[in-house]
Amino acid sequence: MLAAGFAGLSPLPSWCASDGATGSVSGLPIPRFVSLKSDRVNARSGPNKDQEVRWVYTHAGMPVEITAEFENWRRIRDWEGAEGWVYHSLLSGRRTATVVPKSKEELVPLFESADVKSPIVAHLQSGVLGTIRSCNGAWCQFSGKGFDGFVRQERLWGAYPNEKIE
Repeated sequence: MLAAGFAGLSPLPSWCASDGATGSVSGLPIPRFVSLKSDRVNARSGPNKDQEVRWVYTHAGMPVEITAEFENWRRIRDWEGAEGWVYHSLLSGRRTATVVPKSKEELVPLFESADVKSPIVAHLQSGVLGTIRSCNGAWCQFSGKGFDGFVRQERLWGAYPNEKIE
C-alpha cells in the first residue's frame, strides 16, 4: 500500500449514506468484508474517477471492509483504518484475513484443529495474509502460502466477532 497524502476523510455526505443494514445499491449487508481483486486498486477521496487518489493498494487478496455504497462505488476501510472509495469491479467476495495479534511482537498460534489443546502447526506474525475457509464464531480455518490450520477468530481482521462463515 502506498500512501498519497491521507489526512482523514470527512463524514459521509447524506447523498451516499446507506440505510445502515444493507447497501442501498447491492442489497448486501453494510458493513461487510470483501477482498481486493487486483494488484493495483486506487482508493479515492470520493465516489467518482475525478476524485483525488488517496491510496494505491498493491496486493490482490487484501481484506477490506465495505462501509458504504454509492452507485458503482464502494467506500472501504483497511485493517489499518485507512478509508477511500473504490470501483465495485475491483472487489471480490472472496474472504481473506490479516493476522492481528494483541501486540506487534506477539506470534499468533495456528492450531491443527479448532482446539487450544491440539498441536500448534505454525506461529503467524502480524500482517500475515491468508484465506478464510470457514469460521464457527470462535475459530477460523485459515490457510496461505505454506500454512493451513485453525486460528482464534479474534486474531483475524476479516471476520466479525461470532460470525459464521461456510
